[in-house]
Amino acid sequence: MTIGERIKQRRRELGLSVDEVADRLGKNRATVYRYESNDIENFPVGTLEPIAKILETTPAKLMGWNSNDNLPNGNPEPHEKPRGVKIPVLGDVAAGIPIEAIEDIIDYEEIDEDLARRGEFFGLRIKGNSMSPRIQNGDVVIVRVQPDADSGDIVITKVNGYDACCKRLQKHDDGISLISLNPDYEPMFFSKKDIIDLPVNIIGKVVELRGKF
Repeated sequence: MTIGERIKQRRRELGLSVDEVADRLGKNRATVYRYESNDIENFPVGTLEPIAKILETTPAKLMGWNSNDNLPNGNPEPHEKPRGVKIPVLGDVAAGIPIEAIEDIIDYEEIDEDLARRGEFFGLRIKGNSMSPRIQNGDVVIVRVQPDADSGDIVITKVNGYDACCKRLQKHDDGISLISLNPDYEPMFFSKKDIIDLPVNIIGKVVELRGKF
C-alpha cells in the first residue's frame, strides 16, 4: 500500500471529505487528490505531520515504515532473519551556522528492529564541519524524535521554526547553549525568553552516526 492509499483509506475511515481535509490543511482539493493518487514524486515531509494530525494518526503509520502489509497474515515467515526497518533520510541539515533543512526525503537507511520499537526515527544528512571531527560533512545521523534531551546529548534543533542545526546541548539555569564540537565555532546561547519567543525547539536526539569512508 502506498502513502497516498493510506491517506485515502484513513480519510474514509474518519468519514472526512477531500474538501474537509484540504480546508484544514490549507490546500486546495486538487492537491489532496494528488496526494491520494501519488501524483507527487517526493511527498513533502513538511506536509506529512499536519496531514497525519488531521487524520488522527502518525507520520510513521502513513509512511508504512513499520507495516507488515507485504507479509502473509501480517507475520514474518518462521525462522526468517529479522529485517531492518527503513526510515527516511531528510535533506541537508546545517552543522555550522543554521540553515533551513530541506524537508524532502532524499534517501532511506535501515535501523535495527529493536531500536525502531523504542520510538520514531529519521535520518538527517549533515552539511558543514562545525561538528567535526566526530561528525563530518555528508555524514548521516539517525535521530529519535523527542522534544527534550539531557545536557551533553547531540541534538537536532529548530530555531525560529525554520532553521535546523546539529549541536551538543548544554542546559543552564537561565537557558541553553548549542555547542559545536569544532572549537572554531562559538557556542550559541539562548535565554529562556529566547527559547519561547524565537522559538527554539528540540526535534530529536542523535542516537547513531552513519559515517562515510
